[in-house]
Amino acid sequence: MKKFLVVFAVIASFTMNQTAVAQEVNDDLIRVFKWYNSRDKEYVILADGEIQEGQLLQWLYKEKTFMFYAYKSPGADRVAVYRWTNPTTKDQVSIAEDEAKDSDMMQKGYTLKSLQFYAPIRRAENHIPVYRWYKKTLKDWVTFTENAETDKYFKLGYGFKTFQYYGVMRNEYER
Repeated sequence: MKKFLVVFAVIASFTMNQTAVAQEVNDDLIRVFKWYNSRDKEYVILADGEIQEGQLLQWLYKEKTFMFYAYKSPGADRVAVYRWTNPTTKDQVSIAEDEAKDSDMMQKGYTLKSLQFYAPIRRAENHIPVYRWYKKTLKDWVTFTENAETDKYFKLGYGFKTFQYYGVMRNEYER
């Protein structure tokens, strides 16, 4: 009987541990990456699987860098984030819902609006601020997290830093 109780306790402990780990996984979260195209001097922000990686490499995008997690579905205190493309300047920009009017984006030459993800709009313990920057000489918008190398982008000519939304960091190792 004593062996049975020990075995039962070990199995119960293992099962409860697995349940706790499973609760930490959120299937609604999606990874968001920054890619860079050195030929076009263009950054693009993409949710995992938004464009196939092979296609991005064929288009000469490289330097894939994890930025943060976002949500796949809408929810309380979340904003939709859309990718807009300017075929003339080859610029791709991620714009939060209501950050700019569709008519203004189209007037600036942007088309092909497509939903990327949903991002938190309220600060929380595991959230990191995300900003949009603009480089006037290239007419290029980029999105970077607060912990990005700010001085580097100032030296590259980016300015007009504007808060957009928050990204989700799942743990301290993803900063």
